[in-house]
Amino acid sequence: MPQTTFDVFRYQPDTSDEAYRQKYELEHGEDMTLLDAILRLQNEQDGTLAVRYSCRSAICGSCACKADGKTVLACMTQVEDLKAQNGDQAVRVDPIGNFKPIKDLVVDMEPFWTKFKSVKPYLIPDSDPPEKERIVSKEAMQKIYNESKCILCAACYSECNSLAADAEFVGPAAFAWGFRFAADERDGQRSQRAKLYSGEHGIWDCTRCMYCNERCPKGVDPRDAIEKLGGIAFQEGLGMRDAGGRHAKAFLVSLRTGGKLNETLLVPLTQPLKAPFDLPFALKMIQKGKAPSPLPHKIRRLDEVKKLMKSVKETI
Repeated sequence: MPQTTFDVFRYQPDTSDEAYRQKYELEHGEDMTLLDAILRLQNEQDGTLAVRYSCRSAICGSCACKADGKTVLACMTQVEDLKAQNGDQAVRVDPIGNFKPIKDLVVDMEPFWTKFKSVKPYLIPDSDPPEKERIVSKEAMQKIYNESKCILCAACYSECNSLAADAEFVGPAAFAWGFRFAADERDGQRSQRAKLYSGEHGIWDCTRCMYCNERCPKGVDPRDAIEKLGGIAFQEGLGMRDAGGRHAKAFLVSLRTGGKLNETLLVPLTQPLKAPFDLPFALKMIQKGKAPSPLPHKIRRLDEVKKLMKSVKETI
């Protein structure tokens, strides 16, 4: 029977202000999940070990934690798979990142729920409800199907670099739910939602690290939802109000005019008021060969790039 060492993060504020780590040894079957292992440790070896869980079926999202540095749902993660990935070393278990631990693997989720509520995650129709049910086409619902799969486990928040840099960043899951309603044809607040989501600490503050997509256990792809909200912001005439939106626009202008990224356009188009003050620094970089030429450049098959961009725009 396999035996595994678990290196578990411990924080017991009732007895000490300092966090520490504790190792446990456990014999188990080959099909044991990480959550089952933690619960066995709690029941058989240490009743003070705190963990949050509920459904044990990858539906509630309560048991999200870090295993060997990666955020997972403990109930759908096999211990033997973790050992195969880390070379049979001790399985390191930690609470999810970017949240304050309350006790051991349990963290304070209040900031998460506050941000979730801030995006108004519910339908707001622009008229009174019809006498009968309102039928929505399958095609219309398919557009928001991915975002509807979110179980609010906060795995994406645990991995979010923007949240690590800015604690006020609204966050991936909240924006996924925001898009789910902004793109719902029954909702009447598309313009208002675009304004709300593209404000301070909003969609343009995403660093595009893609970790939220990588670690989402349900395939929601929150970064994709953030990108689609950016598209809605431009459609509603709000894209140029924020430096992040102007930065995205600078990429498009660069591709349309030259077929590839022209870095020299980024600063003047993203922060036009700041550009004159950066000019001396930019000239020094060009002189030292650390910056591309400011002269316009075009690739040979520019027309094909424009056709591709048009095709993508029409598809979205």
